[in-house]
Amino acid sequence: MPRRLVVGVLVVGSVVLGAGLVVWANAQGLLGPHGKARQLLSVADRAAAAGDTTQAQATLEELIGTYPDSPWTDKALLKLGEVNEAQQHWLEARTAYKLLLERFAGSNSAAQAQARLGAVNVQLLFSPTATEQDTPYEVKSGDSLGRIAETHHTTVELLKRANGLSSDVIQPKQRLKVPDARFAIVVDKSDNQMLLTADNQFFKLYPVATGKENSTPTGTFKIINKIVKPVWYRQGAVVPPDSPENILGPRWLGFDKKGYGIHGSVDDSAIGQQVTAGCVRMHNADVEELFAIVPTGTEVTVVD
Repeated sequence: MPRRLVVGVLVVGSVVLGAGLVVWANAQGLLGPHGKARQLLSVADRAAAAGDTTQAQATLEELIGTYPDSPWTDKALLKLGEVNEAQQHWLEARTAYKLLLERFAGSNSAAQAQARLGAVNVQLLFSPTATEQDTPYEVKSGDSLGRIAETHHTTVELLKRANGLSSDVIQPKQRLKVPDARFAIVVDKSDNQMLLTADNQFFKLYPVATGKENSTPTGTFKIINKIVKPVWYRQGAVVPPDSPENILGPRWLGFDKKGYGIHGSVDDSAIGQQVTAGCVRMHNADVEELFAIVPTGTEVTVVD
């Protein structure tokens, strides 16, 4: 083959290969005005995968600070929240997720951020870490957890979890974290989701089951009683708490509308559907969590 022809073939091949690489790099977001942001995200991903949280965090913060409007910034905020979670830096993780939801509400990362924010909010609530929704409290002579919980409109179980207490015994001058947020619940029957808010702000979203044939009543109700391991009184029978036939699960939060409330489940596969006799049904772990958080008197609004 003549040398000139060989050279021509090599040149053409190089041009085709180069063009292919350019197309690939563009598709990956490595070129153009946002290429540097994409490269930084890749560096952070590799550092996080290798367990180098310090490098991952520094790289993500550089990306977010330098390229706040990049199409990769929402993913960087999500990753930053995850990196902080891995280090149990709950406040920093919460900040990252909230910023993502405020600035990129319509992004593909928003649903993940909302789910992670809910989990982090619970971690913070159940930990000694104080937030703007908590009050430091010094135990006085004659105090009890029950009295403190009633005064601050919270629950004894939440006080114990937030302060790492294994019993109800407290001592004068003991310092406690007292959660002061006012919780409220909204159940949306259209998508079988329960929104828990704290001081009118998003706290956590839970999947639920509601009444078949739209039988869960709409309106605003109050939780008036809370029962651990409830007995199920069905027509003609009393079903004990530990029976596999007891559909109420481990917790009951009763409304001020007789016969209705929030409870657990013996069939997780039905969560997300309209299948109950009218009550709101939750995964057992979720209803136990909710039970610890919300006191009697909490408002529950049910909407279509």
